[in-house]
Amino acid sequence: MSTVVPLLTVTAAVPAVGAVLTAAVPAARRTAAKWLALLFSLATLALAVVVAVRFDPHGDRYQLTESHAWIADFGVRYQLGVDGIGVALIGLTALLVPFVIAAGWHDADPLETSSSRWRPTQGFFALILMVEAMVIISFAATDVFLFYLFFEAMLIPMYFLIGGFGDRAHAGSDENAAAQRSYAAVKFLLYNLAGGLIMLAAVIGLYVVAGNFSLQEITAARAAGTLDMSANTERLLFLGFFFAFAVKAPLWPLHTWLPNAMGESTAPVAVLITAVVDKVGTFAMLRFCLGLFPEASKWATPVILVLALISIVYGALLAVGQRDIKRLVAYASISHFGFIILGIFAMTSQGQSGATLYMVNHGLSTAALMLVAGFLISRRGSRLIADYGGVQKVAPVLAGTFLIGGLATLSLPGLAPFVSEFLVLVGTYARYPAVGIIATLGIVLAALYTLVLYQRTMTGPVRDEVRSMPDLRARELLVVAPLIALLIGLGVYPKPLTEIVNPAVEHTMADVQQTDPKPTVPLQSAAVEAKNGEAAK
Repeated sequence: MSTVVPLLTVTAAVPAVGAVLTAAVPAARRTAAKWLALLFSLATLALAVVVAVRFDPHGDRYQLTESHAWIADFGVRYQLGVDGIGVALIGLTALLVPFVIAAGWHDADPLETSSSRWRPTQGFFALILMVEAMVIISFAATDVFLFYLFFEAMLIPMYFLIGGFGDRAHAGSDENAAAQRSYAAVKFLLYNLAGGLIMLAAVIGLYVVAGNFSLQEITAARAAGTLDMSANTERLLFLGFFFAFAVKAPLWPLHTWLPNAMGESTAPVAVLITAVVDKVGTFAMLRFCLGLFPEASKWATPVILVLALISIVYGALLAVGQRDIKRLVAYASISHFGFIILGIFAMTSQGQSGATLYMVNHGLSTAALMLVAGFLISRRGSRLIADYGGVQKVAPVLAGTFLIGGLATLSLPGLAPFVSEFLVLVGTYARYPAVGIIATLGIVLAALYTLVLYQRTMTGPVRDEVRSMPDLRARELLVVAPLIALLIGLGVYPKPLTEIVNPAVEHTMADVQQTDPKPTVPLQSAAVEAKNGEAAK
């Protein structure tokens, strides 16, 4: 279904225009720049709601489509369209960015201790909006080259957000903090650029084989049997795409940039990294790896499942041993991304539906936990767990929201991540029982690192350094309360999301020509046998 109004283009253009206008605000008008950025992010959210309303889950696979000639000599088109998975992730992105902006309201204000350390407030919020615009285009692009362009371009604003705007917990040590931020930003950029360069070679190879970059045309040619691609060529191209997505995701052993990037960023930027930008990697595995290279995807599945298992267990174990709050959340995210990738490559409808829901629910839970952690860190001026204790006695609302965010992270029943993690494990167990059983270890370890974190920071005797700590303020409550409400609401009633996602998952399963495994003992047969047994007695 196409549309007369280019709705997807408008949805991505609004934050891009907002970024330009925010950056152009005079230096002395910092507050005006903040409100302008927030206004444009809310307008983008309203457009994302319109996209979700206009989308028909039972209609065409790609809807709200746009297609315009761009670089005609090379077959490149400006081509957009969304399926249910894209709609869900565009909605997540548009929802989180206003909270990121509100939570980071004072993160780029000039520091009072030194006039030489003035940080451009306008630039901070403009970069956030630019990232949002690029991520939305990435979720909507159905031209492979167009996707690649924005997949790589988003690295530039993220590099400046990581390297230029550091954590307030380091405000007292200029040179050391700047060096650590610079290291984290460069590491982020180099890892992702390396993945992108390998993907570029694969993109060129795909054009040589297919003659165009259109996702729909290539998949249609494959389905019709007119795409001349050997098995070895398909495997090489798959590896080029998958490597880039595994870096972005991030998947072990390509994950090491994430703890540094999240640890040295402000809490809102850390949320932008792991709850928004990294989702482009797992989304692309579903859309491009499985859609373009189905046979190679099945060929690589055993190795990818092992890597996903390592990510789950390794990330959780390192989270248990962390002394830094933000790095703990980063390693927990590596474990959660392992679950997402596990669900994708389990090649079952339950696994892939769970993986898509996990992307959304992980974004919500990580945003809630990390933003509250950021509020906590800004009060104490330290990221070290050992510097806290007894916070719940002096700031009970802060402690309570921190607990709910933590319980969502460990997938407590009744909160949104439980639904997605349950589906991933059930879907994985249906085809790979041993893998599903081993993956449950991640649940046990998640309970350990989350509850230990809460116990060490929030309970026990009140430390002198936190005795005068204020509770959450009105602005902070407005940031956290909607996220908590969504975690509870989607945990109790996930149907609005599953109705959008499930038809898209069915299309993906058809791409890889997979059907769900049949139960070893069908329920109907078991019931008949039980009835016959009773009759014989």
